[in-house]
Amino acid sequence: MGRLKKDKTKNNGFKSKYLMKILAGVDEVGRGSLIGPVYAAAVILNKSINKKLLKDSKKLSKNKREKLFTYIKKNSIWAIGQASVKEIEKINILHASLLAMKRAIKKLRIKPNLVLIDGNKLPDLKNYNLKYVIKGDQKIPSISAASIIAKVSRDKFITTLSKKFKNYRWNTNSGYGTKEHLRALKKFGITKHHRKTFSPISNYK
Repeated sequence: MGRLKKDKTKNNGFKSKYLMKILAGVDEVGRGSLIGPVYAAAVILNKSINKKLLKDSKKLSKNKREKLFTYIKKNSIWAIGQASVKEIEKINILHASLLAMKRAIKKLRIKPNLVLIDGNKLPDLKNYNLKYVIKGDQKIPSISAASIIAKVSRDKFITTLSKKFKNYRWNTNSGYGTKEHLRALKKFGITKHHRKTFSPISNYK
């Protein structure tokens, strides 16, 4: 497989860093959370990156994820896409997740030749070569990298948000339905950041 030739255009500044067949991996995070937007990341890895370091974000410690987050950003082209709480409530979490993926892919500063997406569904995106990979975050390094970028990015957002809503302990539960979060819901009610179509949030309308 040939390498990219030197190109004067802005988008092809990779030169020999990237393979001619430009592969992007895509993953999302936050589908099961009771709060906030769903995040997706699309990542094109530099060919020299140490792929052995990349694992599914759920299998890494927070400290390891954050170190890899910095490493991946320095050694890849990446983009983040989101779908808001209102969009989740309007079109459901599956379609909102696919929308976030679509936005992440379209934000990449170079169009990949192939996009591998974790799961078994594909976003509606014309003029892109898309393929899904079941458990891709455990098999494909670029998808693993995308899971790390998405996870750390969303966690940072939720941590910032939690400072305004300390009673819910979102900084530790990421908005998922833990016992402490459910207790806080019963005591303090829902916020504008809760997904009102999700159970048990729908019971608090």
